[in-house]
Amino acid sequence: MKKGIFGGLLLALLAASPTVAVEIWVSPAGADDAPGTKAQPKLTINAALRQGRELRRLNDPSVKEGVFIYVQGGNHVLAEPVFIRAEDSGTPASPTVIRAAEGELPVLSGGIAVTGWQRAKGNIAGLPKAAQGKVWVAPAPKRSGRHFDFRQLYVNDEKAIRARDNAPGAMNRILSWSKAKREIWIPAPESWRTSGCPAPMEMTIHQMWAVAHLRIRRIDVQGDSARVTFYEPESRLEFEHPWPQPVIRKGGNSAYYLSNAMCLLDEPGEWFYDEGVQQVYYYPLPGQDMTKAGVIAPALETVMTIEGTLDNPVRNVTVSGMKFAHTTWLRPSQAGHVCLQAGMFLSDAYKLPKPGTPEKAGLENQAWHGRPPGGVAVSGAENVSFERCRFEHMGSAGLDYDWGVAGGNIEGNLFRDIAGNAIQYGVVSPQPFEAHLVYDPTDLRHVTRDGRIANNLVDNTGNEDWGAVGILAGCVRGVMIEHNEVREVPYSGISLGWGWTKLVGAMRNNTVQANYIHHYAKHMYDVAAVYTLSAQPGTRVIENRAEEIYVPAYTHDPNHWFWYYADEGSAYMTVRDNWCPTEKFLQNANGPNVAFVNNGPTVSDKIKEAAGLEPAFRFLLNIK
Repeated sequence: MKKGIFGGLLLALLAASPTVAVEIWVSPAGADDAPGTKAQPKLTINAALRQGRELRRLNDPSVKEGVFIYVQGGNHVLAEPVFIRAEDSGTPASPTVIRAAEGELPVLSGGIAVTGWQRAKGNIAGLPKAAQGKVWVAPAPKRSGRHFDFRQLYVNDEKAIRARDNAPGAMNRILSWSKAKREIWIPAPESWRTSGCPAPMEMTIHQMWAVAHLRIRRIDVQGDSARVTFYEPESRLEFEHPWPQPVIRKGGNSAYYLSNAMCLLDEPGEWFYDEGVQQVYYYPLPGQDMTKAGVIAPALETVMTIEGTLDNPVRNVTVSGMKFAHTTWLRPSQAGHVCLQAGMFLSDAYKLPKPGTPEKAGLENQAWHGRPPGGVAVSGAENVSFERCRFEHMGSAGLDYDWGVAGGNIEGNLFRDIAGNAIQYGVVSPQPFEAHLVYDPTDLRHVTRDGRIANNLVDNTGNEDWGAVGILAGCVRGVMIEHNEVREVPYSGISLGWGWTKLVGAMRNNTVQANYIHHYAKHMYDVAAVYTLSAQPGTRVIENRAEEIYVPAYTHDPNHWFWYYADEGSAYMTVRDNWCPTEKFLQNANGPNVAFVNNGPTVSDKIKEAAGLEPAFRFLLNIK
């Protein structure tokens, strides 16, 4: 045989040979001591990760072209979050991939089923007369043998309403509030004047561009009014923090609603967890059969964590085709939730007696904040991607890329029924860091950078924290946000930047392009479809489409809304060729070199029609 013929035959044989990649299968009907084959799958992804981790540790030849974990459809109820660490990393040639089995939808659920529903018998103390005989009751669920708290309840795959006094469009307004006395006065319903309304109860108050969830300590009824005071620490934060505050004005004081009390359980679709007797009460919607209904209470705050370090990050991991669901967030039940902006909760804030800091001479307040958790959390990572996944029924943020994340692709995902921000991307100043300081770490590996957020559908998010946004990108650089559709959000669609400073820091070279934002500002104003903060050299907001803004009745200033909005410190950026039906923009306290060019209804139809999901991802619009 001639050498050339032999070489050609060898190459042909190699090309025809199967790839060298290990497959590990996971099923809700599997067992973690099983070998992980398709016929004998493992039960948990954590066990599958361990198997792949050991193969990589031993340099097994089977992982030459990757570790592929195939997850079969069904409800995977998690006892703990899936945890992916640096030792699970792949390489460009040998990635670690977690994907749905073909044609199937695995659901990674942080929830526990609530079962044993029966129609409540007899007269229930505190339940309104209209609801007596109509509510159903079940024993409170347990996790690891213990009862647990929760703030959401899902009935037949839909979020039920935590018992409350008024729907959003019919909220009452406060009568007054006193910073010195730390009290709010509200109208007292007729029923309170005779029988009162027992604790626990929360007040959610509308405050310009954010809401606060406040645990009520005491209600004192005096005639047709009631004095309300609150627990610490939120009482101090609510009355000391200057921005945003409740509004007292001629056109209408701040609106509020009350929730989480038996006396508020008076409408179909509402629920209440009575922790004292460890029972869950639900008022069914018409046609709901509680003997057959699927009811889930979320028990975990996070269902997947991907975390490495700056020196040893998690690398080359892709998650695709999964559904992440049923998370909660308990901090508002334990410490209240007083916000600064975009869902970031305050840990301390107050007005300065003498304004000014070395970085900002006119600054008249200080604020430190924390970050709400993501149902899926990523930090200390490189080239970690989520593709064609679903993030639904989450009690705080959906997907959170926090500190030190480089590269990666967030594409083709659905974010629906999220209590807070759908996507949180990059730090919004670290938690010990005063919020108005320029963020410019010496080691730029801390900065989340060079990633892509594309072709995602964000729908019905921020439905508990009305100050949350669709996509929040903080102190980031080199990030591409393109071809997303953002709709049914309470505040801004896409928010880029942080710090309220004209000083140049870590942020730069970001692009927000060809996104379609509509039906936004459902509850809050001081708002825009695309909103920017602080200096970001080389940043572009281009070729986006914005339309269909809501007109809520209880905003602090009904004219303070915009299609595109460069807020405090925005500098060194271009806002160009963005379509919107009118020319309503704002540049507020900008730094140098902010160029607004050719924005409005005269932008070409070609740009308008190209914005939003690209054809290969429009299937997201049809997911029920």
